[in-house]
Amino acid sequence: MAVHSVPVPDLDPPKRSRWTLWLVMLVCAAPVIASYFSFYVLDLRGRAYSDLITPTRDLPPAMALTTLQGAPVSAESLKGQWLLTYVPDRACDEGCERMLFMQRQLREMLGKDRDKLDKLVLVPDDVTLTPAQIDALTGHGAPATVLRAPRSAIEGWLMAAPGRRMGEHLFLVDPMGRWMLRSPATPEPSPLKKDLERLMRANAGWDKPGR
Repeated sequence: MAVHSVPVPDLDPPKRSRWTLWLVMLVCAAPVIASYFSFYVLDLRGRAYSDLITPTRDLPPAMALTTLQGAPVSAESLKGQWLLTYVPDRACDEGCERMLFMQRQLREMLGKDRDKLDKLVLVPDDVTLTPAQIDALTGHGAPATVLRAPRSAIEGWLMAAPGRRMGEHLFLVDPMGRWMLRSPATPEPSPLKKDLERLMRANAGWDKPGR
């Protein structure tokens, strides 16, 4: 049996460049397409609990992030891991503390996949956390990453649902730094956990435990 090679059309450089561009765009879009397919087409149980963000919104590379001590932090350093993000948009009251507890609880509820998800708390520059609240975030179990940023920068990236405050939601950011999911206001942990699992399962190849 003879094996013959198939002739390859001799594309001129402009056509080859266009094909290369389309291929790159397809590769970049594939994870997002997989997310939407899993979230809506494969969700046989009905309507999803959370809002999938369309289109996704990239973490601004120039966002002025700092630690609570004022040391600068690169936005790029947050990539490589799923980020369950909370924004205490005013003085952290009982409702805020309940959301922070839920953030910790949801990570633990993921079981073997919990190491693929980090907790991120973005504190607007005009909000102050008490020492006890900071200790609860950073001193027990898997600590949250707690960073400050200008309120305008946070609000230019993440958004509350109409008529709601940002501090009433949890936000999921994918390992490429794209905001993908917003929980309902004052969410319930169990249905939100199912949404997190569905998205993370659809994109299992993006991330490995540990950032």
